[in-house]
Formats: sequence, C-alpha cells, structure tokens
Amino acid sequence: MSTMTFEDLSSHLRKIDFCMLCTTAAPGRIATRPMSNNGDVEYDGDSWFFSYDGTRKVSEIEAVRDVTLTFTAPPSLLGKPGIFISVDGTASITRDKAAFENHWISELKRWFPEGVDTPGLVLIKVAATSIHYWDGEENGEVSLRDTGPSEG
Repeated sequence: MSTMTFEDLSSHLRKIDFCMLCTTAAPGRIATRPMSNNGDVEYDGDSWFFSYDGTRKVSEIEAVRDVTLTFTAPPSLLGKPGIFISVDGTASITRDKAAFENHWISELKRWFPEGVDTPGLVLIKVAATSIHYWDGEENGEVSLRDTGPSEG
C-alpha cells in the first residue's frame, strides 16, 4: 500500500528542476523533450514551463491536451534509491504577460533574453490529474480527485 500523500510528492517535485514532457505527436507517436519547471510546482498540482510559441510542443498541446511529465531524483548519499515520478495531466497554453510575471525567475533569461517581453513567449501549464511514483521501497498513485494515497 502506498503511503505518500500529494503534499509528500509535491515536496519531491519542487526539488527536481528538469523533467521530460511527453506530448502526442503524429498518430501513433509520442514526442518527449526535457523541460525545466524552475521549482515552480505548487501544492495544487500545477507545473509551469516557459517556451516559444510556434514550437512543435505548443502545436501538439493545442491539438491534444493530455500530457505526461516524468521526474527523476538521484539516489541519496546513504544509498537509498532516488524517486521516479510520473505526472499525468492536462496542458494549456497562455500568452498572458501577467501570468509570465507570476512565474518568472531571473535564471530564465538564459533562454528568453528579453524576459517577459521576449517575442513569442508562452507559458505551458500542466494541471496534474494523477501522480504515480516509485522510490525503491514502495510505489503508488495519488489521484488529485481525492488527494489521498491509493494502492499502487
């Protein structure tokens, strides 16, 4: 039986910068690419990613909103396996500058040199529907409909 709660998993997710974003591409194909969440993971299950409009990932999300995010944390210094987390969710694209400002951190200038005024900037929001995890000792799923642990 799983014992991790949604809050436990959110705590892990905030510590993992990069994940893999999986979208539906051409029929019968999944496209995957690395994304940085910049630690912007809230307890409500939303993950936020900046991107450029006109990219393949944005057009794929606009066609099929169901996505998966996969996160991996390294083993601990004491040898305990790291944690693997898979987040199923619904993605949406926003072009609202106020939303950009709410999620902006200075380190993003590396990819978006003009900050929130970067031409073609968009914000991808992934609203989690369920989270699956495995940490070497247990595994389980947390559904955001009831926010409690369930059998894994």
